[in-house]
Amino acid sequence: MKTDTKEKSFTELSKESEFSALKVIYYPKLAKTLVYWLIAIAVIAFLILFLPWTQNIRANGLVTALYPEDRPQTIHSTISGRIEKWYVVEGQSILKGDTIAKISEIKDKYFDPLMITRIQEQIEAKQGNIRSTKDKADALKSQIDALYNGRNVSAAKARNKIQQQRLKVQSDSIDVIAAQQDNNIAEFQYERAEEMYKKDVISLNELEKRRNTYFKAAAKLLSSENKFYTSKNEYLNTVLELNSIEAEYLDKISKAESDLNSALSNYYSYEGELSKMFNELSNVTIRSGFYYITAPQDGYLLKAMVTGIGETVKEGEPIVSILPIIKERAVELYVLGMDLPLLKPGIKVRLQFDGWPALVFSGWPGVSFGTFGGIVEVVDNIDTKGKFRILVKQDPDLEPWPTQVRVGSGVYGWAMLKDVPIWREIWRQLNGFPPDFVDDIPSFYNLNVDNKDAKSKDDSKAK
Repeated sequence: MKTDTKEKSFTELSKESEFSALKVIYYPKLAKTLVYWLIAIAVIAFLILFLPWTQNIRANGLVTALYPEDRPQTIHSTISGRIEKWYVVEGQSILKGDTIAKISEIKDKYFDPLMITRIQEQIEAKQGNIRSTKDKADALKSQIDALYNGRNVSAAKARNKIQQQRLKVQSDSIDVIAAQQDNNIAEFQYERAEEMYKKDVISLNELEKRRNTYFKAAAKLLSSENKFYTSKNEYLNTVLELNSIEAEYLDKISKAESDLNSALSNYYSYEGELSKMFNELSNVTIRSGFYYITAPQDGYLLKAMVTGIGETVKEGEPIVSILPIIKERAVELYVLGMDLPLLKPGIKVRLQFDGWPALVFSGWPGVSFGTFGGIVEVVDNIDTKGKFRILVKQDPDLEPWPTQVRVGSGVYGWAMLKDVPIWREIWRQLNGFPPDFVDDIPSFYNLNVDNKDAKSKDDSKAK
C-alpha cells in the first residue's frame, strides 16, 4: 500500500476526498462573487458615464420681492425733530397712511405755534401795500395820459397861433410893400411939384398939398414897417412859446413817469416779497404735515431705528424699517462673471430654500426632491463685488413655492443649461472649463446690434 501511494502523482492525490484543505483552496466561492461584483460595478459605472447630465450654474442667494416697491425699506424723517410719541410696535401690521410716530420741532425758527397765522397776516398787509401801490401807479398813468393830452392841446393852440402870426406877418409885409410904393409915388410927385413950382406952373398951395401927401406916405410906410416888425416878433414869440410848452410838459411827464416807474418798482418788489411769503407759508404748512410719520404702503413694521421718547433725529435720518405686502416673491442669485454669458431671461432654475428638506441631484432635476422651479427674469449687466445678480421668479407651470419661506431666507440655486454625457461633465470639472454655451442665447451686445439692424430694416421698408 505504501508503494502504491508513493507512485501516485500530486494531481491524483489532490483529487482524493481525504484532502479537504485542498478543496477549500482551489474552490474560493467568495472571491469569485467579489470579482463578479467588481466587474458588474465597473460595467455599470462605464454605462453611467454615458447617461445624460444637465449642466448647471450653481449660485447662492436670498429670497426677495420681484418688484422694488415690495422690498424692505426704511422710512426717514423729512425734518429734524424730537420723538414725542410712538403709535405702533415692532412686528405690527400697518396700513397705508397709519401713523407710526410723532415728532416735534427743535429749530427755534418754527417754535411759534401761531406762525402760520402770523405769516397770513403779513401776507394780507403786503397785499394791501400792493393794492395801494397799484392804485398809485394807475393814478400816475392817468396823470401821464392827461399831461399828454394837455400837451397836445396846448401845442395845437400854439401851432394855430403860429399859423395866425405867420399870416399876419405876410399881411403886414404886403402892407409895407404897398406903403413903400405909395411913398415912392408921393416922393416922385413931390419932387415934380417942386420943379413945377419953380417954373410957376403950380401954385404954392398945390406944392404944399404934394408935400403933405408925401409926408403922410412916409409916415404910413414907417407905421407899416413898425407893424411888420411887431408881427414878426410876435411870430417868433409864438414859436418860442410852443417850445416852452413842449419843454414844460416834457418836464411834467418825465417826473410823472419817474414816479410811475418808482411805483411799479415798488409794486413788483412787493409782488416778489408776497411770493416769498406764500412760499414760506406753503413750506411751513407742508412742514407741519411732517410732524407725523406715516406708513407709505401696507406692510409690517420690522424695526425701530430710533427708540425712546425725546430722542432727536436729524433730517433724512431713518426712523423705522418696514416690509411691504409682497405681491410676488423672487430670488436673487449671484453668479460668477464667467457664467454670465450663459444666462438670459427665460432659463429654468431649480431652487433649494434654507430650512426646507430636500434631496438634490443637480444634474438630474427630475429625480430631486424638495426643490422648486423658477425662471430667470432679470440678468444684471453690472457686477456687485465681483459677481452678477440675477432675479428668478416662480415658474407658473410648476409647484408653487412654500409660503413659509420669508424674505431674506437663504437659497441655493441651479440654472439648468445643456444636457451632456456624464463623462463630458466629469472631464469639464477636472479641467475647470465653464459649461457649454446654449445655442439660442444671444449676448447683450448682440441684442443691441440686432435691434438696431431690425430697426434700420423696418425704416427702409417704411420708406
